[in-house]
Amino acid sequence: MNGSGIIHIQLSPDRFQVRYWGVRGSIPSPGPDKVRYGGNTTCLSVRCGDELIIIDAGSGIRNLGNTLMATGQPVRATMLFSHLHWDHIQGYPFFSPAFTAGNHFDIWADHLLEGDLLEVLRGQMAQPTFPVSLDSMGAENVFHELGPAGSFRLGDDIHVRSAPLNHPGGASAWRIDYRGHSFVHASDHEHTETLHEPLLELARGADYLSYDSTYTDAEYCGEVGQGHVGWGHSTWQQAIVMAQAAEVKALMITHHDPDRTDDQLDEIGEFARAKMPTARIAREGLILDLLAG
Repeated sequence: MNGSGIIHIQLSPDRFQVRYWGVRGSIPSPGPDKVRYGGNTTCLSVRCGDELIIIDAGSGIRNLGNTLMATGQPVRATMLFSHLHWDHIQGYPFFSPAFTAGNHFDIWADHLLEGDLLEVLRGQMAQPTFPVSLDSMGAENVFHELGPAGSFRLGDDIHVRSAPLNHPGGASAWRIDYRGHSFVHASDHEHTETLHEPLLELARGADYLSYDSTYTDAEYCGEVGQGHVGWGHSTWQQAIVMAQAAEVKALMITHHDPDRTDDQLDEIGEFARAKMPTARIAREGLILDLLAG
């Protein structure tokens, strides 16, 4: 990291690499007790060979954009939106590469999501709440709606699939397969009495399942606090249930409650690893190399 805070990344062309740029849900939550895991809302980047895929545009996408711009190279990427709630789109107006002529983005949302993706993104950049319109962006932005088949390919080697999640207004999980390995990101999702079949099938046998674990079971049921049944989010305990049922190799616990402190996340990590040794807590800057070792 240099003095400007920009992180320079050197990647092998033959790499399946996932990086977390934001791991919070609901609202950015910076503070002295949230330094180790970070306070930005959801954004991930996925490198498959020469292809760049971006999942969600929470506030974490600003740092991703600055890092991409620092390379001095044109940016071409595929963007996948899980859904259109504010914490998953609020960073888009601050994504520098989208304002730069010569850059190109193919932007995808599932056909089950409420609202037109282009109109929602344009709406959050309209006067009087934002001074620069979406139409002022210099990059070429091509918007796509995922069809009923729920999948598409990037070149010959990358297969992208989606599945509907249980969330108010709808949401989609995404699976990316590359060279015999796979990564699944499921945010936002509320577990159901029986295992949610669409997600179970999407995640089956994946290398990593990245799962909405906003609450603990006690918080979710109201044993601690007011309870959160029907709010559209799950727990780290239910994340383990899904991961084990889907026989994934490793679990990433993410979409942390904005009030969750570093020490509390450390404790959840210890409890989770006792139940599933390959469980990890997602943090900003964490890189997963699916082809390494």
